[in-house]
Amino acid sequence: MTEKTYKNRSMIQRRLIPSYIFLVIVSFISVFPLYWMVSAATNQSVDVARGKIVFGGYLMENMKRLLELQDVWRALRNSFLYAGVQTIVAIFVCSLAGFGFELYHDKKKDLLFSFLLLAMMIPGVATMIPLFKMMSSMKLLNTVWGFMLPAISTPFLIMMFRQNSRNFPVDIMEAARIDGLSEIQIYFQMYMPVMKATYAAAGVITFMNAWNSYLWPKVVMTDNRAQTMPMLIANLSSGYTIDYGVLMLGVLFCSVPTMIVFFVLQKQFTEGITGAVK
Repeated sequence: MTEKTYKNRSMIQRRLIPSYIFLVIVSFISVFPLYWMVSAATNQSVDVARGKIVFGGYLMENMKRLLELQDVWRALRNSFLYAGVQTIVAIFVCSLAGFGFELYHDKKKDLLFSFLLLAMMIPGVATMIPLFKMMSSMKLLNTVWGFMLPAISTPFLIMMFRQNSRNFPVDIMEAARIDGLSEIQIYFQMYMPVMKATYAAAGVITFMNAWNSYLWPKVVMTDNRAQTMPMLIANLSSGYTIDYGVLMLGVLFCSVPTMIVFFVLQKQFTEGITGAVK
């Protein structure tokens, strides 16, 4: 390495120091709430209120208190059931719609898709009362079907599958038809394996939205035995006196599953969002 090259590299590294400092600060700001949540779950309520940010020794006491106040295991089971079923059904329905809109499109389907995108502009609160009346008339209150039916077909997921389907190699569909495969066989045997990154991204998005959903479950789940984890967290924070240590432990219970799902599928999630096809 020549002296000139060494000086140029040193100059570039010095110029990058402010960028590194900025990234460290931003990373700390991003991670600190997670650290504070974990540390608060190990402290007493009074210590949390005073702003204590170091770990304490009251984790087991907070755990015992949480289990006494709320049926955590039932809420976790309900959340896994509702979010899991909604994720499976939603990605199947939306992928089938995106598959049809892009690979069998014509002007009428494009017009229908434009109207579908307009539905993204309608706030969910505006449809809350009609949906509740529908679920009530169909006897679906406090059921997994009442929870998931309004969200099994979302314009965003359909749009994502349609956009990513543009990278799907159409030539192999023609070859498959020549080999005698039906359209539904093409979907299951060829489209789904090729679009697995998009399925992973859609699965992460749907699971996280279903798991964190609060307003619609609060409306449709009138029985405490059907409550989900966000509803349990709301119950913990609705009393006259709030035990912040117990509350943060409940938030930790609620946050861990979504973090695990995201970290396990983050590579596929990135590929699916960018439209990668394999």
